[in-house]
Amino acid sequence: MPEKNPRPELTTREEVMFFDTDCGGVVHNLAYLRMIETCRTRLATQMGMDLPGMLERQTFPAVIGIEVAYKRPAKLGDWLSIRGWLDSIQRARFTCCFEMRRESDDVLLVTARQSLALIRLPEGKPVRLPEEWRKWK
Repeated sequence: MPEKNPRPELTTREEVMFFDTDCGGVVHNLAYLRMIETCRTRLATQMGMDLPGMLERQTFPAVIGIEVAYKRPAKLGDWLSIRGWLDSIQRARFTCCFEMRRESDDVLLVTARQSLALIRLPEGKPVRLPEEWRKWK
């Protein structure tokens, strides 16, 4: 039986900036989502979807659903590690998962799961996932 290719996985780092926080210095939910999006965009490059390539093909990943669990707050000045990985692939959608941890104590702060589809613009039509992605099924 042939060995499956390991699914793409990536860890990014972010420092919590002033603009990521509320007046109490605690990170607000939108900032977590921005950090997750940064990780997913870089993960897409590993999957053959770099930014210039997406523009050339006019095909982009679109979030069709997201589940987020906020477990502990991050605060101003914290360094965060965001680990993202391709979790599953279907015919026309795929799922990526994320874990966000504070680097100073390795505490799990946030988990997230995104369902995505590839959309061709300007029509806004969904397209099948690339054939080469089957290796990660």
